Amino acid sequence: MEKFDWKNLPFGYVKTDYNVRCYYKNGEWGELEVTSSEKIDMHMAATCLHYGQQAFEGMKAYMDKDGKIRLFRWQENAKRLQTSADGILMAKVPEEIFKEAVVKAVLLNKQYIPPHGTGAALYIRPLLLGSGPQIGVKPAKEFLFMVFVTPVGPYFKEGFNPVKIAIVKDSDRASPRGTGHIKVGGNYAASLYGVNKAISQGYGSPMYLDAIEKKYIDEIGAANFFGIKNNTYITPKSTSILPSITNKSIMTIAEDMGMKVEQRAVPVEELETFEEVGACGTAAIIAPIGEIFDMETHKTYKYCKNGKPGPVSTKIYNKLQGIQFGDEPDKFNWIEIIG
Repeated sequence: MEKFDWKNLPFGYVKTDYNVRCYYKNGEWGELEVTSSEKIDMHMAATCLHYGQQAFEGMKAYMDKDGKIRLFRWQENAKRLQTSADGILMAKVPEEIFKEAVVKAVLLNKQYIPPHGTGAALYIRPLLLGSGPQIGVKPAKEFLFMVFVTPVGPYFKEGFNPVKIAIVKDSDRASPRGTGHIKVGGNYAASLYGVNKAISQGYGSPMYLDAIEKKYIDEIGAANFFGIKNNTYITPKSTSILPSITNKSIMTIAEDMGMKVEQRAVPVEELETFEEVGACGTAAIIAPIGEIFDMETHKTYKYCKNGKPGPVSTKIYNKLQGIQFGDEPDKFNWIEIIG
């Protein structure tokens, strides 16, 4: 095994030793299979290749100071994958199969879990594919569920430091009655134009607005948006936004800290009134935003005037990371020790 610079890991794919797979055929799920292959043997007419019948999850395992392996809210990921499966007519993965596959993939690759104190974690990617062949536009009859893992550092290269975001109005990530509320690959394919446009002009990610009126904030690329003002945590509510498990957890922490929480439509004009803003998700955890630039109007919204994350975002981030890594009490029962 190669030696890692754990504290400077990028957010990217690193080969690990094993992944876990399970096949759905003839109306039922089979037994888990373990392989060291990074390849998938798939029919050329598989629905995932032609019609985007595919969904995935993102979650993490953490090492605490006692060397115990911690899973964060895996049940929420299992439920969300089932919701995604319902949304595009795939066989749902039972929670017990989901958990068994995740735990097995993590424990078989235990040596790749970053040590406590490095700020890095083991990223877990459960993946559900329509593997059965169809030429007409219809759902598959066979499916592949698999789980692989890889050690990762921060999603944004800045880590927990202010990032710059650009409002992109000439493309949409998802529509209100589309698939924005489920975690399917098509949403991310649709976001690539905006992501590339923002990054090519020096910004970390695009901010997408609602697809109908272009008046309300939807998502920050692959993460949820939040704003803080007047001791209130505000995050958009929309049928085209993926319900982030991290954001859901932050809302609970904010309320526990004595803050008011509002999940509602957030007009772009409100950006001027926020004391702090940020993006949140499994990959990013919390990414404080220092600047938002509207590529159409050329208006700039600035935050983090001292170049550092705001005090409320910092407090929430430290609390959430503390629970995940075992440095804070798990008063919400979010953690399960698996090894």
